[in-house]
Amino acid sequence: MKQENRSSFIKYAICVGIELVIAFLVIWSKGFFTDRAAVNLQILSDAFFVSGILMTLFAGMLYVSSEGALVGIGFVLRNAILTFFPMGRAKQERYADYRERKMREMKNNNDSCILITGLFFLAIGIVLTLIWYVKFYI
Repeated sequence: MKQENRSSFIKYAICVGIELVIAFLVIWSKGFFTDRAAVNLQILSDAFFVSGILMTLFAGMLYVSSEGALVGIGFVLRNAILTFFPMGRAKQERYADYRERKMREMKNNNDSCILITGLFFLAIGIVLTLIWYVKFYI
């Protein structure tokens, strides 16, 4: 197996593992196997939906952060903290210089595995919800 393929496989495996842990925690907190099949199917759909939506939202947050949308918040917090230190204002730089430096320091990661696995788990949750709706609700 090539190094690039192996690295990609490990990333996907870690993402799926994290989502399975989240799904297991949801299942465990709701008490799976304690009720009838309709409730168990609801619990499964909730578990997959929650883990999928959390990872999809996390992927969105990573995208927004990598585009530099949160650089301004970091600049303001840094300057607010520097005001409490002696000679902290001497280290102050302009926002344009700060943004340019931060954007140069950011590395472009290809974290599409987080989005893809999150959407996959989200789709499983939606399919399980539709099955529950057709089989038990109607």
